[in-house]
Amino acid sequence: MEKVVQPEQLKEMLGKEGVKVVEVDYDPKTAYELGHIPGAILIDWKKDLNKYPERDIISPEEFEKLMSRLGISNDDHVILYGDYNNWFATFAFWVFEMYGHEKISILNGGRNKWIELGYPMTKEKPVIEPSTYKVGKVDLTKRAYFLDVMKRLRDPGTILVDVRSPAEYKGEITAPPEYPNEQAQRAGHIPGAVNIPWAKAVNDDGTFKDVEEIRKLYEELGVKPDKEVIVYCRIGERAAFTYFVLRHLLGFPKVRVYDGSWSEWGNMVGAPIEKEV
Repeated sequence: MEKVVQPEQLKEMLGKEGVKVVEVDYDPKTAYELGHIPGAILIDWKKDLNKYPERDIISPEEFEKLMSRLGISNDDHVILYGDYNNWFATFAFWVFEMYGHEKISILNGGRNKWIELGYPMTKEKPVIEPSTYKVGKVDLTKRAYFLDVMKRLRDPGTILVDVRSPAEYKGEITAPPEYPNEQAQRAGHIPGAVNIPWAKAVNDDGTFKDVEEIRKLYEELGVKPDKEVIVYCRIGERAAFTYFVLRHLLGFPKVRVYDGSWSEWGNMVGAPIEKEV
């Protein structure tokens, strides 16, 4: 199954049995509630995919409850899209993949591209018939924890990719200006990490660049498929975007998301940090 669905393809798929369109938003009030793709159901990234007050993703059991509430069945083809250039949609993709849902795709360009093309939008929320969803397998090899990263700082078989902006990587700022919360006490980057901002893989309209162009970008900076790649950002959403690019566009076999990212590393006592300012 293709992991990238084009807007024109999705337009023809709307309403078909076995297809579930899901918008994933950081703030639904500024996106889904203002208008969404007809029939799309909502995943609120903060409320639905994250545990509070813990800083963690939902458990397999909680994922089952979420899918059942949203009326998603194990055999459904789920097409994810979202705000913020699909950051949070690819984070959801990563969670779906860890919990064994194989029929998943990302809408190329997300909601912005859909709107740009003049395709239909609605404020009407779909009527959902709950399902009975069961997680068949859990694969946490796609996730890296703090200690996993610490153990691999000097491992020649592992490469760390910091997908944040150059200003964050250099230590000029601790978080993007639009995110006043969830920032770290210290600035900089994980020692040895290469900086390849997530946006290098997309065009101005948010769609993915040509695969060979993306491959060249990463390989020129030493990010090759013979290495284990660990990607990180600030809270994991941009890292998940780059995970999708490396794993599903370029076909890298060993890619993990360190979703603790800089909000954890930059606050952890004793964690080594490099700065360029």
